[in-house]
Amino acid sequence: MFSRRYLAMWCAVLLFAACAVLAAAHSISWLWIAIPLALVALGLFDLNQERHSILRNYPIWGHLRFMFEFIRPEIRQYFVEDDTDEKPFSRAQRSIVYQRSKNEVDSRPYGTELDVKAVAHEWISHSIAPTKLDGHDFRITVGADRAQPYSMSIFNISAMSFGSLSANAIRSLNLGAKKGNFAHDTGEGSMSKYHREHGGDIIWEVASGYFGCRNDNGTFNADKFAKQAREPQVKMIEVKLSQGAKPGHGGVLPAAKITPEIAETRGVPMGRDCISPASHSEFSTPRGLLEFVDRLRTLSGGKPTGFKLCIGHPWEFFGIAKAMLETGIVPDFIVVDGAEGGTGAAPLEFTDHVGVPLQEGLLLVHNTLVGIGLRDKIRIGASGKMITAFDIARTLAIGADWVNAARGFMFAVGCIQAQTCHTGRCPTGVATQDPVRQRAVVVPDKADRVFNFHHNTLHALQEIVQAAGLRHPTDLRAHHIVRRVSSHEVKLMSELLCYLQPNDLLNGNHRFAMYEKWWPLARSDSFALKEDGALTA
Repeated sequence: MFSRRYLAMWCAVLLFAACAVLAAAHSISWLWIAIPLALVALGLFDLNQERHSILRNYPIWGHLRFMFEFIRPEIRQYFVEDDTDEKPFSRAQRSIVYQRSKNEVDSRPYGTELDVKAVAHEWISHSIAPTKLDGHDFRITVGADRAQPYSMSIFNISAMSFGSLSANAIRSLNLGAKKGNFAHDTGEGSMSKYHREHGGDIIWEVASGYFGCRNDNGTFNADKFAKQAREPQVKMIEVKLSQGAKPGHGGVLPAAKITPEIAETRGVPMGRDCISPASHSEFSTPRGLLEFVDRLRTLSGGKPTGFKLCIGHPWEFFGIAKAMLETGIVPDFIVVDGAEGGTGAAPLEFTDHVGVPLQEGLLLVHNTLVGIGLRDKIRIGASGKMITAFDIARTLAIGADWVNAARGFMFAVGCIQAQTCHTGRCPTGVATQDPVRQRAVVVPDKADRVFNFHHNTLHALQEIVQAAGLRHPTDLRAHHIVRRVSSHEVKLMSELLCYLQPNDLLNGNHRFAMYEKWWPLARSDSFALKEDGALTA
């Protein structure tokens, strides 16, 4: 009992005894006994509790361990981490967002802090004859042949739901999108009144829970969908198959976290868990998916309609491609979410080890559409850790038509990467439903920051495109990006990545092992492999 482990306990006992003697002698007030008495009581409790081994062995002392563990993220973020450490976003990445969102100088003195000799370091080749562009309002048209095509910015707000984000965060994002004339994806939580308040362009994401367009039993309700989808503010419809943070997982919003506003927005009852199934009930095959996409396009009045997914089994996407050829139903766009995406809280295994990263997923989708001769009819969006203009340029060069960012715009609204999004105790009021906490998000100010971040990032992209000697970001190709593969060798991305030629898959020119192996086994009537190839593949 006199081990150093109990030193704090014995000190508390001795301090209590000393104060008691002094108080009895009227040298000090009896109130001075309160603190040592509380420490003794705490020590006795620690010795007898059965939950924490540390506290049973180190009464009183052990609480220091839990205190330092509690503030460990802040200690790392403010005092330990390097400017270029990415966990998941580096201080340099966060700083560039804060500076651009506040219209502050974002130039850096004294050269790069990156190790340009490190393997995987990348850069974009510049031209001796740079171009001069008139502006940076870079846009593409989605659904050019539809009744209501959409001219969209190449940089937009990725899917984040009301319920995950606070009302003031949603207001800020949408007002910023309105000011900058770019799009705001609702996430699977449907359109809330906060999305509608300022009239910014909306991409309505329809997920497996069919929130905002569901029957009481959770199935799809066409009438509810058509009523909202035909609102002028809604520009495109996106069917969510999976997301990068937790592909194939689904989710549950516990009843305790469902507010009356969330219930109204999603069309779910109060007092019951809100379930997001891992799969859709409206379809179960590639053909069924395309028929559902076509149905939503018709119900919306001819607005561009497509789907979003994080790539998993390659043959499943190949099955969707075959279904396009067989049915003639073509989505207007496909959004590829990389496994590095992460605004949704997820189990560690899903965060770290489920889903294909953006580069590989984007390349597969781009190549497949090229190989079946449909790339010019289908636009591709991409999302996953988009912060800087180089991130955008690199992604467009690989094969995307536009990019979406979630966490970048969260930083613009005030997020400090505290990583407490799933607790409801967001320190900046961005990812919480606590009405007191979200008062910290002052909508007019944060909306300006959202606008500024978008504006200044596209201005930086303009300068990159000019330096490369190009006329538009869509002119970027893989050969414009250079990657270090060893300390003494670099290669163009076009040499490292495998690209199909137009109609290769139609002509039987699989070119690469993945297509040669899996394309023949893919089915348009099922996400499973063909039975005759399942055992030998």
